Amino acid sequence: MRGRFFVFEGIDGCGKSTQAELLAAALRKRGLKTAHLREPGGTPVGEAVRKLLLDHGKLDLAPMTEVFLFMASRTQLVCDLLRPALDNGDIVVLDRYYYSTAAYQGAAGKVGIPFVLNLADIAGFPQPDRVFLLDLDPTAALARTGAARDRIEQKGLEYQRHVRAGFLEMAKSDPERFRIVNAAQPANAVAQEILREVERVL
Repeated sequence: MRGRFFVFEGIDGCGKSTQAELLAAALRKRGLKTAHLREPGGTPVGEAVRKLLLDHGKLDLAPMTEVFLFMASRTQLVCDLLRPALDNGDIVVLDRYYYSTAAYQGAAGKVGIPFVLNLADIAGFPQPDRVFLLDLDPTAALARTGAARDRIEQKGLEYQRHVRAGFLEMAKSDPERFRIVNAAQPANAVAQEILREVERVL
């Protein structure tokens, strides 16, 4: 039986990585076999691509270049870890997926959301049961990231506003899969809201 698959999305600083970790821990505490994965990275190939994409240096990558690098890293993760876990009946909790590429490079980078979603479809990436979009005002989110920002976080507030708009556009177009969560709430309240929804799916 195919395992269940939950994705966490949102702009930088929204708390998605924390919430993904909390959900994975809660599921494991219940004795459920759970794979907690992140993007970009998770495999040797993916980690090499992650370093290239998020380098703090002056590397100037065109948005289309970023799209294909993210997709390359993602393909390796799907082949090596994600699909085998789902085929084994495990629960997969994933920190970012192709929706991030659609929001960052598709919407904010002006490559186009449909282009990225079409690439994901061509690649045959597994579809998640739920996408938890942790929604937060970009000003508040940027304050959370602190001074040590990666190359993409350094693109600034206006860029993050376009990213957020891209996420919300996708959520509006796929309301059965997406759940928008107010990330301005205390972390424990966010975690409880997410866990209740996961329990409905399981």
